[in-house]
Amino acid sequence: MSISLPTDRIETSHGHALAVTGAQLQAVPEWRTCFANQRKDYRYYELIEQTLPQDFEYFYFVLADREGRVRAVQPFFLVKQDILAGLGETVRNAVERMRRWWPGFMKVRILMVGCTAGEGHLSAAGEAETKWIAESLHGALQTQARRMRASLVVMKEFPRAYRAALDCFASRDYTRIPSMPMVRLEIPFTSFEDYLSKKISKVSRHSLRRKFKRLADFPPIEMQVVNDVTPYVDEVHPLYLQVFSRSKMTFEKLTKEYLCQLGQRMPDRMRFFIWRQNGKAIGFSVCLVHDGAIYDEYLGLEYPLALDLHLYFVTLRDIIQWAITNGCTRYCSSALNYDPKLHLKCELAPLDLYVRHTSGFVNPFFRRLLPVLEPTHRDPVLRKFPNAHEL
Repeated sequence: MSISLPTDRIETSHGHALAVTGAQLQAVPEWRTCFANQRKDYRYYELIEQTLPQDFEYFYFVLADREGRVRAVQPFFLVKQDILAGLGETVRNAVERMRRWWPGFMKVRILMVGCTAGEGHLSAAGEAETKWIAESLHGALQTQARRMRASLVVMKEFPRAYRAALDCFASRDYTRIPSMPMVRLEIPFTSFEDYLSKKISKVSRHSLRRKFKRLADFPPIEMQVVNDVTPYVDEVHPLYLQVFSRSKMTFEKLTKEYLCQLGQRMPDRMRFFIWRQNGKAIGFSVCLVHDGAIYDEYLGLEYPLALDLHLYFVTLRDIIQWAITNGCTRYCSSALNYDPKLHLKCELAPLDLYVRHTSGFVNPFFRRLLPVLEPTHRDPVLRKFPNAHEL
C-alpha cells in the first residue's frame, strides 16, 4: 500500500519513512498486524498514548520500501529527560544544587524509539525483516530528530535478541549501553514447592519457608485474579503509587485509566492479581500472559505492612504457582529489585539503549560520557548474576 499523509516523508536507502500521529495512523491498515508476535501488540501502543500522556509526545514511523509498500510501523515519542538520573546520590545532590540556578541543566529533549511503558521491539518478526526495519530507521532518525529539535536519539530498551539487527546503529554513529535489565526464570515444575526443592539453594529455601511460616501469625491473605481491574482500581492504584514513590529510578507513571483500559482492550492477555487481608487490598500486580510466559510488569504494596508480611515474596510465590498451574513455562519480571531475584535463581534478560547526539560535532565527546551515565554499573547485585557478562 502506498500512502499519502500530511507529513514530509524522509527518503532512505531502503525507501522512505513518514512520521505520523496516532490519528493519522488509522489510515494505515498494516498497523493492525504490527507487533502481532509480541505480548504488547498494536492495542497496547494505542492505549498508552491515550492513557499515559504525561510529558510524552507520541508519533509513529510508517516505513515503506522503494515500491511504496508499507513494511512496518514503528512507534516513537518525544520526552524531556534528566540524563544524569542514573548517577550516584552524591552527584545527583550536586546537580540538584546546580538546578536551583539553572533548572534545565542536563535535561534534554530526546527522540526515543520504542515504548514508554515497557521494553522496545521492532514491529515485525524474522531476521531479514527486522534488519530492514533497523536500516530504514537508521536512515530516518537523524533527520526526524532535527525536525523535532531533539538533542538526543535513543533506541529505548531493546532486548539482546535484536543486537544483530541493530548492529547498523552500534557499528556506526550510535553507542550501545545497557539499561536496567528484566529477569527471566524457566519454570518446568509441578508446583512452587517443586521449584523450591529443585532450583533454590538450601539456605534460600529455608529462608523463604521461614518467611511464609510467619504468615500464620497474621490474618490470612487471600488472592484474587481478574482480567479487568476496573471495579477495583480505586483500591489498587494507591498501592502501585506507594511502590512508585519508593523507587529511585522512574520513567512512566501509571494512571487509573491505563489500568482500566488494559483489561478492557486486552482481556485475552491481562491478569491482575490482588491480595487481600480482612477484605482490604494490600498487594497488587499487573501481569500479561503470552506465548507460554507470564510477565510480571508492575507491583503495588501496602507499606509498612508489606515488610511485616514479606509480601513481595508472597506475590512472587503466588504468581509463579498460578503460572505453573495454568501451563506457563517461563516467568519474566520487570527491572529493579534484583537481590531477591538473584536468590530465586532468575537470570538477567538484558536490555540495550542505542544513543547518539544529533550534533555530529558533539557526538564523539558524548559517546565517551555515556559509560559513566549508564545506570547498571552502579548496581553491585547485577554483577552477581551468572549471565551478567551478557549486559
